[in-house]
Amino acid sequence: MLQRATLNVLNSTWQHALADCVTDPQELIALLKLPSELLPAAQRAATLFPLRVPRSYLARIEPGNPADPLLLQVLPLHAEFDNPPNFVHDPVGDLLGLNAPGLLQKYHGRALVIATGACAIHCRYCFRRHFPYDEHGARKNRWQETIDYLATHSDIDEVILSGGDPLSLSDDRLASWCRDLAGLPHVRRIRIHTRLPIVVPERITDGLLAALKQAARPIVCVVHANHANELSAEVASALIKLREAGIHLLNQSVLLKGVNDNVTALRTLSERLFDLGALPYYLHVLDKVAGAAHFDVPDATARNLHETLMAQLPGYLVPRLVRESVGAPNKLPL
Repeated sequence: MLQRATLNVLNSTWQHALADCVTDPQELIALLKLPSELLPAAQRAATLFPLRVPRSYLARIEPGNPADPLLLQVLPLHAEFDNPPNFVHDPVGDLLGLNAPGLLQKYHGRALVIATGACAIHCRYCFRRHFPYDEHGARKNRWQETIDYLATHSDIDEVILSGGDPLSLSDDRLASWCRDLAGLPHVRRIRIHTRLPIVVPERITDGLLAALKQAARPIVCVVHANHANELSAEVASALIKLREAGIHLLNQSVLLKGVNDNVTALRTLSERLFDLGALPYYLHVLDKVAGAAHFDVPDATARNLHETLMAQLPGYLVPRLVRESVGAPNKLPL
C-alpha cells in the first residue's frame, strides 16, 4: 500500500480530509504508478464525470495494479463513452419522484431528501452522476419548503437524507435539520445514506454524533462499501464509534464487474462488516446509468453468486439481491 507520507495525507480536520482529493487523472496515475497509456482515456472520461477521490482512499489501493478493485471504482475509463440504448441519465426515475424541492417520494411511508450534491468521492458507477443537483437539491434556502411538505404528509414516518452525501454538510446544518425533523410527530425514524464513513472516516467526530442526537429519533446509517479492502483500520474505528453511539448500521453494495463479482469478495465483505457492527443490507445490481455499462453483471451471474453466498453464510450475513425499477413500489428481489 502507498505510504501516507507519499500521498501527503494530513490528519487535521475532517473538512481538510474531505477537501484533500485528487481531481487530476495525471496525478492519480502518477501517484499509483499506473501505466501511462491509461492517461488519455482517463482525461477524456473525466470530462463526462469529474474525477474525485480522497487521498486517504488512494492509500488503500495497490500501486501499479490497474485491476485493483478500489481503483476500478474511481478511475475514469474510455468505456464510459460506450452507452447501450438501455443505459440512461435517470435510471431509477428520481426526477419522476420529485414532490417538493429536493424531496423524492417513491415508496409508501418514506421520503428521501437530496440533502446536497457534494460527495467525497465520485464513484464511476454512480446512478446520480447526471442528476441536476443545482436545480433539484434541498439547499439551505429551500429547506423550509421541504419541512412544510413533510408536515402536511402524516403518512411519512421515515425520512432519508441522501445526496450527494449528507455527511458532507456541517454539524450545525445537520443538527438544525434533525431538530426540524424531530418537530414532526409522525416522523419515527431518520435514515442517512452515506459513503463518508468509508471514504473519509475522519468525518465521524463527537460533534457529528452530538448533531445527530438532535433528532431525538432512532438513526439508521446506511453506509456504502463494495469491497473489504475499503474497510481500513480507520474505517473500522469510525463504524464502531457510530455503533457505540446507538446508531443502527447497515451496508449497501453494488455488484460491479471486476470489483466484487465473485463469492470470495462478497463473503469477505459481509463477514468484515459484521465484525464492525454493520449488517449487510442490500446488494444492488447495477442501475443502468449512462457511462457505467462496463460495470454491469448479467442477472444470471448475479443470481448464481447470491445463491452460493446463501449456501456459505448464515442468513443474516447475506444481503438482499435487488434491483430498483422505475415506478415499482419497492426494491425488487432478483
